[in-house]
Amino acid sequence: MLYLVLILVLASVVVITILLRQRTNKAVIPSKQEFDFNPLHITIEDIDLMEDGSDFEMYLYRLFLALGYKGVYKTVGSRDFGADLVFIDRYGTRNVIQAKRYGINNPVGIGAVQEIYSSMRFYKAKKSIVIASTSFTGSCETLAGINHVKLLDRNDLIHIITLFKQGEVEKVKDIIETEPRMILESWSEYTDHHREIKKDRKAEKLVQNT
Repeated sequence: MLYLVLILVLASVVVITILLRQRTNKAVIPSKQEFDFNPLHITIEDIDLMEDGSDFEMYLYRLFLALGYKGVYKTVGSRDFGADLVFIDRYGTRNVIQAKRYGINNPVGIGAVQEIYSSMRFYKAKKSIVIASTSFTGSCETLAGINHVKLLDRNDLIHIITLFKQGEVEKVKDIIETEPRMILESWSEYTDHHREIKKDRKAEKLVQNT
């Protein structure tokens, strides 16, 4: 009987040890409550582990406050009309920001530019920015270039995080406020009212044949 008890005790110890080891080896993903969103503590790896876009918005909100910008506020979670943050830059210009926390292999599409650009009038802003934890699609970059929308991708974000932790606040602001890449047409192209852009020739042919 004593022998059986000893075996059961040893077996229990082995099982408990295995379970503790498995628990220790699991990656610890911070919950919303565990994130303090302090920009001095957050890394790009922390951003990748965030549960959803609202965490990323809160981080950027804390970052822009810490940068000393005026007029910084986070918009409501729903019906935000395309903007997640609003701030006034060093030149007194109001900017709107859309935050996109996507996976590294999931680039941000054209919709982000459409939404943030259209939100400017609602928020009485003159500039618009999309900040992403990933890259942007080619069509997104093209539309942003034509409409003067600033795009800050993962590399820009990493650079911002690094500089901020080094106390280089003005350099961070330079990255944020530098004029966006623009795609300019020649004046002759712009004034050519007969120029057809993205014309659906299949639809035209279908109507002509009916």
